Amino acid sequence: MLDQHVTHADGWEYCHVQYSEADHWLLATWKGVVTTQDGQYGAAKMLRLPDLPQVPYLLNDNSQVQGPWFDSVDWLQRIWAPQAGQLGLRYVAHVLQPHTEDDLGLLLRQNLFANKFELQFFTNLTDAANWLRDCQRLDAQRGQAWPLSTAETVPEEESKK
Repeated sequence: MLDQHVTHADGWEYCHVQYSEADHWLLATWKGVVTTQDGQYGAAKMLRLPDLPQVPYLLNDNSQVQGPWFDSVDWLQRIWAPQAGQLGLRYVAHVLQPHTEDDLGLLLRQNLFANKFELQFFTNLTDAANWLRDCQRLDAQRGQAWPLSTAETVPEEESKK
């Protein structure tokens, strides 16, 4: 399992990012107070895990965040989302910080990531994980099972050599 612990200067961990080989998704767990700078740094670091394969699924867990969540939707849209797209990201299950359901309405009205990836909001980790598994099943039905085997990623002419 690939993983990264992102900490404040004082050593307090505010983001733990890991690639789950069992689930075939990236899991980002945020906790405590996350400033705009912290959020941008952690989100960018998430995409730079060593040996990170192309990954279409992200489970972004904010259920342990305290205080206001960083206000960087513009940065996420302009900078982070295109980089995440280069890694193959297509589905984001976002677990909301407790008691922030009202903020959800604003985000849903704007739908800022519609042309980049499918984003769904959840109030608990179980529902978010189940949605990602449903996405994986749909991808498999469409012939886009993840991860692709070596035979599926090698062009047919190359595999005959």
